[in-house]
Parts: sequence; structure tokens; C-alpha cells
Amino acid sequence: MRNLAVRRRNELLLVLGLSLGQSAIYSLVSLISKLTQPGPLSSQTSALNVSRSVRPYFDLTYQLLDIFFALVVVGLAYHLLGRDPGKPRLVLGLDLQRPWFDLGGGAALAALIGIPGLGLYFGARALGLNTEVSASGLPDLWWSVPVLILSAVQNAVLEEVVVVGYLVTRLRELRWSVPAVIAASALLRGSYHLYQGFGGFVGNAIMGVVFALVYLKWRRIGPLIVAHTLLDVVAFVGYQAFCSNGC
Repeated sequence: MRNLAVRRRNELLLVLGLSLGQSAIYSLVSLISKLTQPGPLSSQTSALNVSRSVRPYFDLTYQLLDIFFALVVVGLAYHLLGRDPGKPRLVLGLDLQRPWFDLGGGAALAALIGIPGLGLYFGARALGLNTEVSASGLPDLWWSVPVLILSAVQNAVLEEVVVVGYLVTRLRELRWSVPAVIAASALLRGSYHLYQGFGGFVGNAIMGVVFALVYLKWRRIGPLIVAHTLLDVVAFVGYQAFCSNGC
């Protein structure tokens, strides 16, 4: 039993080290870099979905490769869960048995998180605790919006499968208490958003608490993926639409 727990712990650390745990460390370093520069955080910018090449089709290729390889970690987490008794799709609730529940619950969660999240973002910026978030730096080309939508889906699938479904499952198997599991998931989610500033950390940590609670109650990752996708699509595509000629 002890050997199984050690393997579970090591597996968890490796998955996080290859994915969002690594992102959390880079995000912390990015925040320290911003804090040690002249001027408040609110005068600095955090750029998402940046262009990777001045040549459009190479840029598109890089964007699609980034999305694909980020999802490889999802496949790894799913594969590792599949080595246990039971089916990972049932553990995560990744099935089509309740599509309207997943869509409706996801839309409700998006509204619950999105509106207060905007208020927190602007409040943190006003207090000098958050950077300006540039949600899209892609050129105004035919493939930009489809890539932004794919990026939103990739973010949602990666974060909700790994930070909620996989992490919560493994920590419960390691006999962590429910409050400790929720705190770990929320703090991890907040930590890899530290590059945005303290507002990004707090807002995403709160979102992490809500999403972990919802998963523990519903045992379905689908509504979380829907909610996260909707939030990111609105942010990415909305920014691209309104700021393509400069904000």
C-alpha cells in the first residue's frame, strides 16, 4: 500500500512538472521580473496568444503545434488514470450521457465566474496589483479566430482535466482531506496565472475553489470544460475583434 502511494505521488509530480506545475514556476519568475521593473504592475502588459512568426503560414503552424503538444499532457493524464481499475472517462465524467446538463451547467458557471472576474480584474489594475492582459497578439488574418477558439478549447481541456479531474482524483487516492484537495487545486490554478499579477492569482484561485467543489459534487468535468472554453473564447475573440487595429 505504501509503495502504491509513493508511485501515485511520483506520478503526480511528474505530470505536473511536465505541464501546469512547470507553468506555475515560470509564472512566479515572470511576476518577480515584473515587480523588479520600474513602475507599477498596471503599467505593464501580459501577452497571450502571441504571434510566433512574421510569415503567416509558419505562424499558423506554430500555433497549431503549440495546441497539439499541450494536449499531449491531457492524453498522458488520461492514460495514467486508465491504468487503474475502472474507466477514466467515467472517473472524469467525460461522456455524452448528459450533454444538455454539461452545456447548461457550463454556461451557468461561465456567467457566475465571468462577470465578477471582470470586476476583480479592473479593480486589481486600478490598485496597481495586476498587469494589463493582452488576450490576443495574433495578426488579423483568416485563421486567427479559429486558432483563438482552438486555443480556448485547449486551455479548458488541459486545465480542467489535469488541475481538477486528475489532481483531485489522485489527491483523494492519497487520502488528502476534501478541504486540502480543494485548496491544492485552487492554489495551483492561481499560481500559473501569477504572470498577470496578484489579481490574476486571486481571481483564478477563487475560480479553482468553485470548479473543484462543482467537480466533487457532480463528478463531471464536462461543465467545467464548457465554462472555461466560453470564458476564454469571449476574452480571446473579443479582444481580437476590438483590438485588431490597436487598443
